[in-house]
Amino acid sequence: MFFVLSKVFGFFASPSNLVILVGILGLLLLPTRFARTGQRLAFLSIAILAILGLSPIGNALIISLENRLPAWDVARGAPDGIVVLSGAIEPLAAVPELARRYPNARILLSGGSGALIGNEDPEAKFALRLLVSLGVARDRITLEDRSRITVENAIFSKAIVQPKPGERWLLVTSAHHMPRAIGAFRRADFPVEPYPVNWYTRGAMDALRPFATVAEGLQRTDTAVHEWIGLAIYWLTGRSSELFPVATPDDR
Repeated sequence: MFFVLSKVFGFFASPSNLVILVGILGLLLLPTRFARTGQRLAFLSIAILAILGLSPIGNALIISLENRLPAWDVARGAPDGIVVLSGAIEPLAAVPELARRYPNARILLSGGSGALIGNEDPEAKFALRLLVSLGVARDRITLEDRSRITVENAIFSKAIVQPKPGERWLLVTSAHHMPRAIGAFRRADFPVEPYPVNWYTRGAMDALRPFATVAEGLQRTDTAVHEWIGLAIYWLTGRSSELFPVATPDDR
């Protein structure tokens, strides 16, 4: 039920979707006696789309997510294992180098089908084929292909690898998604060390950088708002250890 609600709410929580719906409502009202209201809503929709798409709002919202947890320090030594959230290509691109650098580390690909309607192959199976094609040995990789959302990544991954006390596991995912992922893994009592990848920004220097196209700005804003709302919902429903997880001494 939480999965279904998260997908439905996620659609309406995307600013671009909400603004488009407001614009459609405005257009539907034009031939009615509420035409003036319809005009205002349509104009408001276009204006907000332009602001969200061209202004630096998306960058400003995502910077604090990306920089909340530090990049992993390779000087800390070899990890015992690596958990990779396989919902995006960029985290997978980091795995071949990690596999080469740490030949004894176990690798777990976590990700099922996130589709609300219809049947899709689990993300982890696609990720497996990609990693093998990039030279990672198949016998080093374990699949977790049931999880549909981040909290399930954490629960199912722990059940499969059964981390022992004192073991060190890396968690590889996009930098903007790392705070929510870390919170979910901590709540599942699976200590992991963040290995963020795929930064959208260069840090504070991009806080005021506008976008060249509306599409790029809207995508960035939607991504950031989705994560901020996800952090709040996970914390309110007890699926995260903290509202906005911070680095622990073990993470630094």
